[in-house]
Amino acid sequence: MAASPRPLAPMRSKLFVPGSRPEFFAKAVAGAADALSFDLEDAVVPARKAEARAAVAAFLRGGAVARARKIAIVRVNGLRSGLFEADVAALVGPGLDAINLPMVERAEDIHAACAVIARAEEAAGPLARPIGLLANIETPRGLRLAAEIAAADPRVVGLQIGYGDLFAPFGIAREEEHALQSVRLAVRLAAAEAGIPAFDGSLAAVAQPERCRAEAEAARRLGFAGKSCIHPSQVPIVNAVFVPRPEEVARARRILDAARQAEARGVGAVLVDGQMVDGPYVESAQAVLDLAASFGLGEEGAT
Repeated sequence: MAASPRPLAPMRSKLFVPGSRPEFFAKAVAGAADALSFDLEDAVVPARKAEARAAVAAFLRGGAVARARKIAIVRVNGLRSGLFEADVAALVGPGLDAINLPMVERAEDIHAACAVIARAEEAAGPLARPIGLLANIETPRGLRLAAEIAAADPRVVGLQIGYGDLFAPFGIAREEEHALQSVRLAVRLAAAEAGIPAFDGSLAAVAQPERCRAEAEAARRLGFAGKSCIHPSQVPIVNAVFVPRPEEVARARRILDAARQAEARGVGAVLVDGQMVDGPYVESAQAVLDLAASFGLGEEGAT
């Protein structure tokens, strides 16, 4: 049995990079995004799919993304595109952290994708590390079965929303906040059941930075780990949202200090800042401190 992939490192921002535009690759690596998602699907016309696949594979093997300590993801063509197996065979190997699988609709899609990835890893030999699978939730069926998808295989390291395919064909306005939050909550809880993170979908309106910030804040309030970015200008906005605030870090420390004192006294719940807190709040507080530490924020949190 193949080893399970490592969980994704904290990923506030994931910048899409067209696979057919290799002139953008180095610039993206030099930017502030935590992860780069090289796109072989929607951003590449059919006539250039093979060219884009080869360019992305060669760039990943060059190691620039790994040296920059960024997460390397590739959005491949879908299972039913006729291109999925060729994409995976070319990409699996050193330099790739996860494959982003579009249009996932059921657990069987995950099983099929994992079988292809496992064969590619075996063919690649000992240099190939286990590759994670970031599953896109972007169809009505996929949304309904999101919990099954999330738990389908240990390779699934996250769920990601795709709003365009989920909303546009059915006349749902992209800016409808009730629809956005309904989808986010369903995906977040599905991911939570499987113990993996959820990531908010991208915003195509790149000239509306405040809307990008508002969407990121709304997703953060539902426990999302980050948000996809379709333009480099969105990256600093998203990065600033998905880190603990100074007051959150301070409160987390107060909760953990109070919990330790309560445990020493044999007490299960304790009052902190006028609120009773117990096990789930303690776990949440520890997660806040762990996240702050991962971004080197220490005591001060985000500013």
